[in-house]
Amino acid sequence: MDTIAVLMTQPEQLQLQRVDLIPPGDEDVVVHVEWSGISTGTEKLLWLGRMPNFPGMGYPLVPGYESVGRIVQAGPASGQSVGRRVFIPGSRGFRDVRGLFGGAAGRLVTPGARVIPVDESLGDTAILLALAATAYHAIVDHPPELIIGHGVLGRLLARITIAMGHPAPNVWELSPDRAEGAEGYTVQAPDADARRDYRRICDASGDQNILDQLVARLAPGGEITLAGFYDRLSFAFAPAFMREMRLRIAAEWQAQDMAALNQLITEGKLSLDHLITHRQHAGDAPDAYRTAFGDARCLKMVLDWRKHA
Repeated sequence: MDTIAVLMTQPEQLQLQRVDLIPPGDEDVVVHVEWSGISTGTEKLLWLGRMPNFPGMGYPLVPGYESVGRIVQAGPASGQSVGRRVFIPGSRGFRDVRGLFGGAAGRLVTPGARVIPVDESLGDTAILLALAATAYHAIVDHPPELIIGHGVLGRLLARITIAMGHPAPNVWELSPDRAEGAEGYTVQAPDADARRDYRRICDASGDQNILDQLVARLAPGGEITLAGFYDRLSFAFAPAFMREMRLRIAAEWQAQDMAALNQLITEGKLSLDHLITHRQHAGDAPDAYRTAFGDARCLKMVLDWRKHA
């Protein structure tokens, strides 16, 4: 069994290539992918060659961990059924290429326990579930008063904060192309915000030089949550010491985060609308990746795989 996949052969080198899949076992499912999203956090670091050295990291690799498709084969011990639409948070089911993420392909082999059934009505917006669950995980017990960055993650953080019943946060954004589109909260440039008493700040910018600026805006005992993805971070100790600052790092979402997030969506408290701005056929993947990483107007790029199984 094989499939067409996006293959990063080295930094800033990407192509579509047919790759072999491992044979599915009794606990596996085979999914025909309909859509996959491009992450401007982790995937951009892979593209630039700046990804920290995680186990399994290396080239050539299949990127992507935001895929949605339909099960076409289900092993007897997979716990899944043929025909079900599911979210797939990546796959390692490839031969001869690395699948550290492994979702950007027309067909995937993955354990049935890893896929998540999704509502048919979500369509391609279901690719946002992993990012939304990541946002939920970052703030569920630490609702932010200030969010840095008004990309997709920043917008999800703000929407989820409001959906959980907390006061609307302020959001900082430097790019005029991304400043619009707020739904129930305020977006402004940092210089327009005079507050210096924030108790909780959540960074979704991925800017490794942001911490000193944020420390200066904290109330004593305030907390900064890092929800982006970074190579290396540093900050001046004395200002943080004087405020007795707390620093949190949000890791990957867990099953309970996804369940709670889906409940917010089902109850109509959280919308994933107006977050996908660009869509392209998977055959145009090289151009799509360059747009996703280089165009500030692109909040989220989706690849359509329905003709590339």
